Amino acid sequence: MPQGSTTGWTNWAGNQSARPSRVAAPASAAELGEVIRRAADEGRTVKAVGSGHSFTSIASAGDGVLVRPDALTAVRELDREAGTVTVESGLPLAKLNRLLEAAGLSLTNMGDIEVQTVAGATSTGTHGTGRDSGSLAAQIKALEIVLADGSVQRCSPTENAELFRGARLGLGALGVVSAITFGVEPAFLLTAHEKPMTFDEVLGGFDEFAAVNEHFEFYWFPHTDRCSTKRNNRSQGPARPLPPFKAWLDDDFLSNTVWEGACRVGQRFPRTVPTIAQAASRAWSERTYTDLAYKVFTSPRKVRFIEMEYAVPREAATTVLRELKALVERSDWRISFPVEVRIAPADDLWLSTASGRDTVYIAVHLYRGTAEQGYFTEVEKLMTAHQGRPHWGKLHTRDAAYLASVYPHFADFTALRDKLDPGRLFANDYLRRVLGE
Repeated sequence: MPQGSTTGWTNWAGNQSARPSRVAAPASAAELGEVIRRAADEGRTVKAVGSGHSFTSIASAGDGVLVRPDALTAVRELDREAGTVTVESGLPLAKLNRLLEAAGLSLTNMGDIEVQTVAGATSTGTHGTGRDSGSLAAQIKALEIVLADGSVQRCSPTENAELFRGARLGLGALGVVSAITFGVEPAFLLTAHEKPMTFDEVLGGFDEFAAVNEHFEFYWFPHTDRCSTKRNNRSQGPARPLPPFKAWLDDDFLSNTVWEGACRVGQRFPRTVPTIAQAASRAWSERTYTDLAYKVFTSPRKVRFIEMEYAVPREAATTVLRELKALVERSDWRISFPVEVRIAPADDLWLSTASGRDTVYIAVHLYRGTAEQGYFTEVEKLMTAHQGRPHWGKLHTRDAAYLASVYPHFADFTALRDKLDPGRLFANDYLRRVLGE
């Protein structure tokens, strides 16, 4: 069984790192069980890590054992009749999308980044935007997880139902997920309509945009009154994708290469940021195209940043956004990255940020290496004043006491954790903060 060697680990953004005592790369659930039992015998903790796209230290192994899922990437079953696909935990979403495309199938919804592993994405609550369809974890039909005693357990709504309710979005606190069964459907096309609008136009029509579009989101550029809106709806076709050069120019060269340069200038010369923001907001032009769903949902993200995102009740969204704009305008901050706003329906996952309530996500970003300036601190105060729930994989300072007050099933989850991992084999500093000791 490959065990790897003692090595350092750093996340994608470069703001989290760890130096575990050992790195393991098991090739099966049984081998994963052996890794976990050995670590327990040695008195070491165990943490699994995927692509490192979380900004928090949720995946930090400290000086324990770091489990990499690089060898857990098999497609175990594709059941067309049941509308499911079962894949191992380390399979990247990009590969899942392409194997589903080859089979004429698709996930119902997803976020805009596809480099994450399926277990990393679901365990932290990765989501896209959707009027009726929720996060990746909400699309899970069954999963396989290796517990603290090394046993391999399978769970679904009808098998180990309590474990299923907690483990679909389990933060890595209950065990190490080894395989996931997703619900899938026949492949479908989305027509994307992207259009610049003013801040007041977007907020004035927000409820209607959210109601009439299957997938609606927008970006607001601080220091301006301009937004870029995205409306994605199912289409009967035909497919009319962006021409390859246009796709490269807009989504790779301008959105990554040129944007990276602009961020560097703004970081070195903060006074230029408002001017850069004005120019960037006007660089987004109206366009419409139709393509396979995952090609519309996802886009390349090469400019590295750090991020905070809060989920607020749907009915509070426009109030929060107006307060956020006022907060930026009366500050001395220089914010180069746009604010991203997305939508999700209520779901029944215990630790989902949309648990029990229709939700709007508001995400703020800073270019990697930029001084925080108090931006995240003040935004967090605003979000928590409206019962906001922080994204588990994005920066925040909330603790178990606060989180227990905004999650109706928080106590159910921590009770399950106490039962499955009383010795805290899967704990780290982050989980002790957000879930308690």
